[in-house]
Amino acid sequence: MFVRTASSRDIEAVRALLVETWHDTYDAIYGPERVTAITDDWHSIPSLEARLVRPNSEFLVADDGERIGGMAFASAADEGKTVMLHQLYVKPDCQGRGIGGLLLDEIESCFPDADKVRLEVEEANAKAVAFYVAQGFAKVGMTANCGSSNSEIPAAIYERPIVWAD
Repeated sequence: MFVRTASSRDIEAVRALLVETWHDTYDAIYGPERVTAITDDWHSIPSLEARLVRPNSEFLVADDGERIGGMAFASAADEGKTVMLHQLYVKPDCQGRGIGGLLLDEIESCFPDADKVRLEVEEANAKAVAFYVAQGFAKVGMTANCGSSNSEIPAAIYERPIVWAD
């Protein structure tokens, strides 16, 4: 897989990836009906298209030339000093192959003024928590509303410093 900037041609494949990944990950936590409602809202075609043109952000996909195996979306915060990683998802059948790490490294490189990456993760998502801890992230807090101001989804906040090579 290689990582590249997402385009409008990728939106339907990214939505399918998100729906599949969310059901695989969260059906056991929230139930299929709530997961469908969340993906219909957060991962709708218009919502994903809006990310393509959002200022101070980057929308990436991992592509093998035949399919999209992963995606990441992040934006700059704190006057560019913090990368807010809003989404990093890898298709279930592509997990464990280093795609998440590739996406994370590329997202960081898109924000050269940043000194840390911050994200929110549902603590019941043990695979994601283990991935981020293995990538050097540490828990720094909690939020009652992961992903949006009224989601009512509690989540842990994780951060890691960005160390730039000289």
